[in-house]
Amino acid sequence: MSERILVTGAGIVSALGRGVEATYGALLQGDSRIGRVRHLRTEHVECPVGEVDMSNEEMASLLGVSYPVSALRTVMMGMMASREAVDMAGLDVGDLSRSAFISGTTVGGMDNTEEHFRALMDAEATDADYEAMKYNDCGASTDLMAGALGHFRMVTSTSTACSSAANAIILGANLIRAGLVDMAVVGGSEALTRFHLNGFNTLMILDTERCRPFDRDRRGINLGEGAAYLVLESERSALARRARILAELCGYANACDAFHQTATSENGEGAFLAMSRALSMAGIAPERVDYVNAHGTGTPNNDVCELAAMRRIWGEHLPPFSSTKAFTGHTTSASGSIEAVICLLAIMRGLIPRNIGWGNPIEEGAVPVLDNVEGADVRYVVDNSFGFGGNDSSLVFSKYNDDNGK
Repeated sequence: MSERILVTGAGIVSALGRGVEATYGALLQGDSRIGRVRHLRTEHVECPVGEVDMSNEEMASLLGVSYPVSALRTVMMGMMASREAVDMAGLDVGDLSRSAFISGTTVGGMDNTEEHFRALMDAEATDADYEAMKYNDCGASTDLMAGALGHFRMVTSTSTACSSAANAIILGANLIRAGLVDMAVVGGSEALTRFHLNGFNTLMILDTERCRPFDRDRRGINLGEGAAYLVLESERSALARRARILAELCGYANACDAFHQTATSENGEGAFLAMSRALSMAGIAPERVDYVNAHGTGTPNNDVCELAAMRRIWGEHLPPFSSTKAFTGHTTSASGSIEAVICLLAIMRGLIPRNIGWGNPIEEGAVPVLDNVEGADVRYVVDNSFGFGGNDSSLVFSKYNDDNGK
């Protein structure tokens, strides 16, 4: 039997707050943390966003860092979340040396680049402007985050748009299964940038009100930012360390329908393949799923197509499902890991979070969770993250049973 993959640590920062406990408390309150732009310098103040409620200066002071890290919001959020995950797992320097660090991001250091790009374009660049360009790419952000934690056996990045963090989790699990590492710190971090906001605005998929996932009258996305990381570990390693086990990653899959650069196919082919293959790997029937944390962006295209994919798996009897993007905003490349932490809270604390902003069904019977469910016996959760180009990923988390039973 192949190596079982366990989750032994988690860390998160988002519009819901900093840390797993703060996130749980905010979800219990059930209120959206999406609001007016405060920290991003943009003229598009008509677009609500889910910002981490800390300035760069506040983050830098908390972390005790200086330039370049103090100018890189993606890196600072990633440092906060990954440190929480490593501390929760109780990893030391020796543990990190036999681990991988894998981070998903798309904008990387773009927020810093934006402060210097005009000078470069106008041929007025100084040495400082050229120096700043070194921190633009995704790999630079990952290296800075990993270096702040310690020395890893392997460090790499995933960049597949909104499935980036989910694919980082999948890659980490595969490395453990292959016996290349014993543990992996996996997830994603993504800062809001003008490039980011303007790009989605150009696609005309930003809502000027709070988003309404799975509602008939939905009009688009509210962008967000944040970071979250998990510590994945082989069962053998976790038991040997007597680690606290949060959950098991029992199934996962990535599929690509290559239907369109940004849109999803009407029958949700990529989403269907990702979910069905992840469930097959987990070895469970669809009806055993207790909760689906849907991708649920609130765009006209995504939500109806995701429902179509869910209908192909569950028919008329959909499991409890909700999108938590109305709490955090769509954190794009970090969304898969941020929502993975929320899925862990569903398993560990029995909390199924409600779907904010919903009023009318897209189709008959397609009603998400409308009120928080507390004290639920949640054993199996599906976490969906779907990226541009049809790069779709699904994860299945479960309660850990040391008797190897399903």
